Amino acid sequence: MERLHGRAAFMTQWTSLLLTRRSTLGLLAASAILPQRALAHVAPPRNAIRDSLAKRFTDLGTSGTFVGYKVEDYLIVASDKERSGEGKLPASTFKIPNSLIALETGVVTDPDKDVFPWDGVKRPIEAWNKDHTLRSAIAVSAVPVYQEIARRIGQERMQKYVDEFDYGNRDIGGGIDQFWLTGNLRIDPVEQVDFVDRLRRRTLPVSKRSQDLVADILPVTKVGDSVIRAKSGLLGAERGEPSLGWMVGWAEKGEAHTVFALNMDCKEPRLVGERMTLTQACLAEIGAI
Repeated sequence: MERLHGRAAFMTQWTSLLLTRRSTLGLLAASAILPQRALAHVAPPRNAIRDSLAKRFTDLGTSGTFVGYKVEDYLIVASDKERSGEGKLPASTFKIPNSLIALETGVVTDPDKDVFPWDGVKRPIEAWNKDHTLRSAIAVSAVPVYQEIARRIGQERMQKYVDEFDYGNRDIGGGIDQFWLTGNLRIDPVEQVDFVDRLRRRTLPVSKRSQDLVADILPVTKVGDSVIRAKSGLLGAERGEPSLGWMVGWAEKGEAHTVFALNMDCKEPRLVGERMTLTQACLAEIGAI
């Protein structure tokens, strides 16, 4: 087990958090993650803090956090024990559950054929000013398309699935097309890892088809022989006033998988483009890519 630099309290606190969360990191479906191990021998994941991960944020002149779950090693590595447990607005990382709900409810039947026409409103991000399918909308993180999707899903169905997903604090107050951008929804990096891992394992309470399609439309970045499937998020992007950036998803290196979540303050324009670069650096440091 990695040395925790005198932070043994972190292990007790965080392991307790993980053990009490529904299905967190597959603890209730350990045989799906670790088929080679008998259930009787499955222990809670090991947890480790790496100050070198935290230093990557300070070296960039910002604050942030990174959490990585190395599935085969049953190891959770984090840059800190504070911010990794702080809930934030999910911004466009909510496009992952929004896509799942859209497909499951029939609001979208085919991610490549159903078209959402541009409403003609000129927005600062040029890629949004066109017609989109679900696949093209998630690729450019088109907020207006997903706002329309949320309106079609409606408050009642949205709340039902957010509850069933056990997504963050489950609070969708603040407007059906705003709750993940400026409203009441909050999710922390540990919860992001939990949710994304359940999608990766196809254990969310929706059809396998919906989960397969969403995993397929997630933007892909290739790094050497590794593949990263991830969704970014940026608070204030639709107003041209960025403040907080996210990157959540999982990395595949051969048969090894690492689920991750990163968020960072992006109050300077230069930092917006650093989200994936920093994610890759953190993943490389923990041997995930």
